[in-house]
Amino acid sequence: MKVILTADVKGQGKKDQMVEVSDGYARNFLFPKKLAIPADSKSINEMKNKEASRQHKIDVERQNAIDIAEKLKDIVVTFEYAAGPDKRLYGSVTSKDIAETLEKKFGISIDKKKINLAVPIKSFGRFSADAHLFTGVVGKITVEVTSKQ
Repeated sequence: MKVILTADVKGQGKKDQMVEVSDGYARNFLFPKKLAIPADSKSINEMKNKEASRQHKIDVERQNAIDIAEKLKDIVVTFEYAAGPDKRLYGSVTSKDIAETLEKKFGISIDKKKINLAVPIKSFGRFSADAHLFTGVVGKITVEVTSKQ
């Protein structure tokens, strides 16, 4: 008997997957515990629609991430910091600072956990940071640190 699983079932498959099981297993275990539904034309159609919807959502998120990565190429995030006599900053520029500045000045919302700095920014100059926006989509952020006048 073909059934569509409504939850993960050990040894059978994952949720929203169509599997072949014995009639007794389906009637006596899966159906009473609401772990599966019969695979009729209506439920198969619903399963295909769910999968298409999920895929569309992933495609939209990927395209949004690509658009943000394109915007980030042209943006330079500038910070003004005070420094000691040896030209080292008091403190450092963190991924949180970069995320907040992108949100305030440019309206681009990126989670601070997705911004990776190759080295800690503790001096003046121009640096590069990676923003992992989506699986396989990485944006480059240019960070410039100048001294306070």
